[in-house]
Amino acid sequence: MICWLRIVGWLLGAVLSLGALLGGTEEWLRFRGPNGSGVAGGSRPPVEFGPERNVRWVTAVPPGVSSPVVTRDLIFLTAAEAGQLITIAVERASGKIRWRRSVERKREEQKHSLNSSASSTPASDGENAYIFFGEFGLVSYAPDGSERWRKPMGPFANLHGMASSPMLAGTKLIMLCDQDVGSFLLAVDKDSGETVWRTSRPEAVHGFATPALFEPRGDAPQLIVPGSYRLAAYAADDGKELWSAGGLTWQIKTSPVVDGEVVYATGWAPGADAGERRFFPPFAEVAAKADRDRDGKLSPDEIPEPMRHTGSWRAIDLDGDGAMDEREWTFYRARWSSKNVTMAVRPNAGRGDLTHSRVLWQYEKAVPQVSSPLLHQSRLYTVKDGGILTVLDSRTGNVIHQGRLPNAIDAYYSSPVAADGKLYFLSEKGKASVVAIAEGYPTLAVNDMREACYASPAVVDGTLYIRTEQALYAFERPAQ
Repeated sequence: MICWLRIVGWLLGAVLSLGALLGGTEEWLRFRGPNGSGVAGGSRPPVEFGPERNVRWVTAVPPGVSSPVVTRDLIFLTAAEAGQLITIAVERASGKIRWRRSVERKREEQKHSLNSSASSTPASDGENAYIFFGEFGLVSYAPDGSERWRKPMGPFANLHGMASSPMLAGTKLIMLCDQDVGSFLLAVDKDSGETVWRTSRPEAVHGFATPALFEPRGDAPQLIVPGSYRLAAYAADDGKELWSAGGLTWQIKTSPVVDGEVVYATGWAPGADAGERRFFPPFAEVAAKADRDRDGKLSPDEIPEPMRHTGSWRAIDLDGDGAMDEREWTFYRARWSSKNVTMAVRPNAGRGDLTHSRVLWQYEKAVPQVSSPLLHQSRLYTVKDGGILTVLDSRTGNVIHQGRLPNAIDAYYSSPVAADGKLYFLSEKGKASVVAIAEGYPTLAVNDMREACYASPAVVDGTLYIRTEQALYAFERPAQ
C-alpha cells in the first residue's frame, strides 16, 4: 500500500511539473493577482528559497520596481534605463527574455527617491500586455511584442511621481491618475486605447492606489477607489460615482481588497497618527488676519507661526505657484485633521455618502504605509514598517494577533501574498518571511534575497516569482 501511495505521489508530482514546464493553467494578470487580492489558488510554493535555493530559473532585468504579472506562457514586467521606458516579456517556463520593447521618456517628472519611472505594474487579459508609465502614458503590446496601440498622457503633477497600476474591467482598461491638480479616473477600450469615459476627482490629491472591482449581488460592477479622505465607488460601465465613505487619510498608497459584500481599505500618511492631529480654522478666517497683501492667498511668511508647515512647501503648495489659495488651505487643514486608519464598509446597494451608515469598523493602530492589506478566510492581514504583523477579524475589526516578524524588522513596500495556508512577506532589504496561517502565526522561514525588494510577489501553479533590484526569480519546491 505504501509503495502504491509513493507511486501515485510521484505521478502527481510529475504531472504538476509537466504542467509548469508547459506554462501551467493559472495566471496572475494584474497587481497582486486575482482582483488585487494577493491570494493564490491551489499553489504550493516553497517555504525555503533564496538566490541559491529552490531556484527554477533566474533572469537579470534592468532597474524598476513594478511587480511581475503572469500569463499562461509569458511574464510581463517593466523597467527604465538610459532614457527608455521598457516592457519585457519573459518566458514563463524557461526565464528566457522573449522580447523587449521601449518607448522614449520625453520628460522626467518629479519623483520620491524610492519611486521609479517603472513603478506601475502591467495588466494583462491573458494575451496582451497593458502598460502605464507616468512619463509617457499607456501602451499595449501583443504576445509577440508588436505594439497594438499607445495613448500619450500627462504631464502629471504628482509630488512623488505616479505609481498606480492599470487594471481591467471587462473590455475596459482602468487607470487611476490621482495628482495634486486635476485628478481623474480613466477607462479606455482595451483593444483600441480610445477613451470610453473619464471622471474627474477634484477632491483627491496625489495618491498611488490601484482600484479593485466590486461585484455585489444584485448590483452592477463597481470600481473601488481609495483616495484623499474617503473611499469611493464608481460604476464600471460609465464612471459615475455611486457612493463614498469618509475616514481615510490624506495620501493613499495602498490598494483595497473586497469580498462578496464588504470593501476594505487602509491608509497611512505623515502627520495623521492620533497624537499628531491639529485643527486649523477655515481659509477665510485665517486670511482675514494673515493675508497682508490682500491677494487672496497665503505666502509662507503670512501663515501664522502655529499653523506653519515644517516639511516640504511643495507638498502643500499643490499648484506650485508659491502661495496657498483656499483650495490648498482646505486640503492642508483636512490633512492635519485626518487619521491613519484601516476600515471596512458594507455598501448594501447604498448610494451617496455612506460615512455614517455603512462603515462597519475602523482600526487606527499599526496602519501600514505602503504595503496593501490581504484578506483571507475572514482575516485581514497587514504589515507595517518595523515588521509589525496585524491580524484582524474582518467582520468586527478586532485584533486576533499582533507581533513583529522575527529577524525581519524592516520597511515594507511589497504587499503580502497568501498560498497553501501560508503568508509570504517581503521586506525592503530582501527578508522573505513565510508565516503559517495557524494559531499564533508562527514564522516557518526567513529567507534572504540579498537585494532590495520593492515589487510584490506573484504565485502561480506552485511557482513563486520575486523581483529584486537586479533580477527576476522563479522558485519552486524540489522534486519529490
